[in-house]
Amino acid sequence: MIATATEAGFAVHGVIILIAAILAAVTTLGRVKPQPAGGWILPRGEETGYADGMILAGVIATAFWGVVGMLVGVVIAAQLAWPALNLGLEWTSFGRLRPLHTSGVIFAFGGNALIATSFYVVQRTCRARLWAPELAWFVFWGYQLFIVLAATGYVLGITQSREYAEPEWYVDLWLTIVWVAYLAVYVGTIVKRREPHIYVANWFYLAFIITIAMLHIVNNLAVPAGFGAKSYSAFSGVQDALTQWWYGHNAVGFFLTAGFLGMMYYFVPKQANRPVYSYRLSIVHFWSLIFLYIWAGPHHLHYTALPDWAQTLGMVFSVMLWMPSWGGMINGLMTLEGAWDKIRTDPIIRMMVAALAFYGMSTFEGPLMSIKSVNALSHYTDWTIGHVHSGALGWVGMISFSSLYFLAPRLWGRERLYSLRWVNWHFWLAMAGITLYTASMWVAGIMQGLMWREFNAEGYLVYAFAEVVAAMHPYYIIRLLGGVLFLSGAVLMCVNLWLTALGKLRDEAPLEAGEPLNPHLDKPLAPVAQPAAAE
Repeated sequence: MIATATEAGFAVHGVIILIAAILAAVTTLGRVKPQPAGGWILPRGEETGYADGMILAGVIATAFWGVVGMLVGVVIAAQLAWPALNLGLEWTSFGRLRPLHTSGVIFAFGGNALIATSFYVVQRTCRARLWAPELAWFVFWGYQLFIVLAATGYVLGITQSREYAEPEWYVDLWLTIVWVAYLAVYVGTIVKRREPHIYVANWFYLAFIITIAMLHIVNNLAVPAGFGAKSYSAFSGVQDALTQWWYGHNAVGFFLTAGFLGMMYYFVPKQANRPVYSYRLSIVHFWSLIFLYIWAGPHHLHYTALPDWAQTLGMVFSVMLWMPSWGGMINGLMTLEGAWDKIRTDPIIRMMVAALAFYGMSTFEGPLMSIKSVNALSHYTDWTIGHVHSGALGWVGMISFSSLYFLAPRLWGRERLYSLRWVNWHFWLAMAGITLYTASMWVAGIMQGLMWREFNAEGYLVYAFAEVVAAMHPYYIIRLLGGVLFLSGAVLMCVNLWLTALGKLRDEAPLEAGEPLNPHLDKPLAPVAQPAAAE
């Protein structure tokens, strides 16, 4: 039955792999050259001296996959509010689309953002051209193939059927090859650097690359049932659960935290035109975060079959994570010392500051929820969903958006972005969306937990499960509205980047120092009349 149910899906993957192989062969054997510098697709590589073509392609891929992943998120949010939108089809069901959304926004959107920005940062901070630029292009296109295979696998039901619905074994093997190439290009560039000092952003990127490789290999150890067939995990029972949450939480810690901290440590100082507040603090931040995060995974398995000592270990290390996380947030915010006025006049800086604020809030809430007494209320509720999305939308989303806005005009060689006013609109749409999303899920989740644990005098549950689900309906609609607003901001960003690539400039007044931005007006507010000086 398994082979019959997935036979068509494996055939689709076979066709995708065949097409990718033919395109790769034609490109390689035909020695297809990229478009000359000065076109709208590729940047001015000859002028900068850096290998930036792949980075610009990464910016485009990041924006594209971001919109796709967020759109799927809006669809499944609507399905939770109105189950009829599942359409009765297996390919459009919540169970198929939910992992598509999760992996789409994390690995497609976030992964492309990390690969593109890491290659940009390592070249500038090492003052060296990428080692093996052709291999960097292989990393880019190989990663896109991985995304397509994984995404179609989710929709077609070809997964390992575990907590994260990982792609099948051959997709895992392909990603391993791509990731080793990624590590080789990155380390090779650091080795050939002309700058003796290794800037801290590179430490965070490097920790992200190495640790994700380790997590990926261990978590995806599997035994294939045959070529072109499903595989079965090497672990089972509580060992499998612990392995999955060791992977799951450290994917958060190293993919969604360490990698994006590398982004923060480069782009925030560059956009603010200020040095990092404390380089010593950044080093303490790095080593303490790297040491503590790897032990925190068991806090996802409180009150399960996992031994109590392991649960407590995860909780203790999670609580200790408060210190390095807030150290990093403070370091990022204090980098604006002497430039706080830029928050009012520069919407890109404002996005970065909002990202740091959400990073601090999420890394406070996570350790709080890892405490057993709190987790007894929050576990399995939508409070967890609100927590995850405050970090994903607020921290990862905002720092990624601001980094794309920073990169686009520089890579395309434009004077500036098409419209800074649109960046301001994007900021407010995103903030409104995050507020509606997280607030609704926080309230819904706490209500959910309280209703589940309410007993009457006879010791019976007061609320049936169906009653709890019904009570969640208005909050699911609010969550959907928040998602639509956040998606709208991302679409506006894509249009802004597209018009920037075309070399267009929107006719808008310059953002002068001290001039506040008003999202309801196209033009700046009129300055307040100053009283005449006394004679």
